[in-house]
Amino acid sequence: MLRVSKDIAIPDREIDMQAIRAQGAGGQNVNKVASAIHLRFDINASSLPMPYKQRLLALSDQRISSEGVIVIKAQGYRSQEKNREEALERLRELIRSVLVTHKKRRPTRPTRGSVKRRLESKQKRSKIKRNRGKVRADE
Repeated sequence: MLRVSKDIAIPDREIDMQAIRAQGAGGQNVNKVASAIHLRFDINASSLPMPYKQRLLALSDQRISSEGVIVIKAQGYRSQEKNREEALERLRELIRSVLVTHKKRRPTRPTRGSVKRRLESKQKRSKIKRNRGKVRADE
């Protein structure tokens, strides 16, 4: 059972994990031992509440396939158990990211005072730059 929050838990039967051989350096160990974990989680077939499913499917994350399956590959550790924990933690964080609903931004207008201060500073700066020219002997 993967506990995402106090209200949401995902049963182990919904998470498919397979041990595969890891890529990269590691000597003979990498050729013999299947220490990397390939985690698959089908969003549509899961027991998650519908709003969370929709938010997950709307994410533009490369780990989510077009069929709605989250695929996570963990191979950072040499031990299979640590890679399993890392894959589950990444899944937990991905699901937690859609649990929080963000407030919709309401557009605001600058205050009259801030507009006045901005225009005054622009005029002041303009005057400074205008006075940087060559000195003319008009007299």
